[in-house]
Amino acid sequence: MSRPVGVLTDKAPEPLPQFSQAIKYNGMVYCSGNVGLDPATKKLVDGTVKDRTRQALKNLSAVLEEAGSSFRNVLKVNIFLTDMANFATMNEAYDEFVNWEPKPCRTCVAVYQLPLGTDVEIECTAFVN
Repeated sequence: MSRPVGVLTDKAPEPLPQFSQAIKYNGMVYCSGNVGLDPATKKLVDGTVKDRTRQALKNLSAVLEEAGSSFRNVLKVNIFLTDMANFATMNEAYDEFVNWEPKPCRTCVAVYQLPLGTDVEIECTAFVN
């Protein structure tokens, strides 16, 4: 049985010391939650939940690529919103990234608050190429 391996790329926001960007284990990659943080500026992108959803998905794509996977290999997505009124707008950005069949399994829940005061956080699990 293989051992868990941490994944780290500078093309996504640097993780806090308490977690990894992702962990590869037995042909799978488990990505930590990502918010709409620009890895270059280390600040949330301006705009709407749609802009921050796009950035979170770009961040996840970079982590998946570093892990030897891709967004196309995603099996499960978990999305956290601070306001379900943003559900349709978030889906507009999500649909730009996920446009194949079968689509990944997905859960979307409303939460009280998220890190850095953002309005969306996304995590996923994928298989490695």
